[in-house]
Amino acid sequence: MPSRGQVGEPAENTLEDLDAAALEYAERRAGASRAELDAAREDLVRYCLPFAGRLARRYRGRGEYLEDLEQVARLGLVKAVDRYDPERGSFTAYAVITISGELKRHFRDRTWGVHVPRRVQDLSLEVGHASMLLTSALARTPTVGELAERLGVTEAAVLEALESAAGYSPASLNAPVAEDGAMEFGDLLGGVDGDLESVTDKLTVTDLLMRMPARERRMLALRFYGNRTQAEIAEELGISQMHVSRLLSRALTWLREAMLSDNPPHWEGETRGGRPGMQVSVGRDGDTLLVRVRGEVDRDTADRLRIGLRHAMKGHGVSAVLVDLSAVPLVDAGGVSVLLEAAEAAAAARMEFGVTDAQPYVARILAVSGLAGVLRRA
Repeated sequence: MPSRGQVGEPAENTLEDLDAAALEYAERRAGASRAELDAAREDLVRYCLPFAGRLARRYRGRGEYLEDLEQVARLGLVKAVDRYDPERGSFTAYAVITISGELKRHFRDRTWGVHVPRRVQDLSLEVGHASMLLTSALARTPTVGELAERLGVTEAAVLEALESAAGYSPASLNAPVAEDGAMEFGDLLGGVDGDLESVTDKLTVTDLLMRMPARERRMLALRFYGNRTQAEIAEELGISQMHVSRLLSRALTWLREAMLSDNPPHWEGETRGGRPGMQVSVGRDGDTLLVRVRGEVDRDTADRLRIGLRHAMKGHGVSAVLVDLSAVPLVDAGGVSVLLEAAEAAAAARMEFGVTDAQPYVARILAVSGLAGVLRRA
């Protein structure tokens, strides 16, 4: 190996010297003992250290200490020596690729203050290099379009790379912003959020709204979120404007009382235990079974209606079942599901099934839910 007696000195070895030294190392490996192999490997690494140092110095001025870059370059050199195969070509070319890759990986994984995708990191470096070349050639700062044309990418990708470059070395929140150092950069960010005080109230109102019947919830949503008038709400629900006014007043009064109480007051219209007062009665008119429902049919009462319909349709020897909804102001998804199940059960039993006298709002819900064919008028 060239200059083996001077391996510890930082000689400026030529590329030809590196290839010759690598070939000599490959010859010494053949048939060498473990100790001889370690000695030959150490000789080649020491001989190539100045070359690794020159590659490291190419990356100066990027915010990293030169000593750290030299350590990374030496690690890449060791990897190149350990993986070197003389049959694959020049050792110098392989070492340049391995050491440069290790240095770039160091910048990508260790030096960015904010995590940025690898493709954006690589493009950010290319944009910076292209910007320097174009600035020198054009005697001015290049535009985004010129950078995109130079790199063969879109302008959006260039803008993303330029914005992401700020994440390489983000400003410290502890950096002083006044000459006396009394104020830091972090003191200028953020502030008191007045909305935080209303978070608890919003959560409480949300829970209380879920305790109200679906009709009242819908009316409140239409009035205060949809900015609908009482007349428009009355027309949509199929009730009078006076009734809407009374229901809204009752709902708001109950919400105010519940907000100020640890235990929400009893909702008017509930039966004992807090269950809405829905009633199901069964009668018969010849071969037709009449099921009369009174009250709101929602997720709290749907199971009672399901049980009532199942009991009514079994063992009565009738050919038709009519469900009277004239006294039902509201049917939600739970009630619709029950009626759909009842219609399917009646079809399987070869029985006629119908819903009679549904209020306009309820009829519209049933129609759009696939029950238009069973709606009847008395």
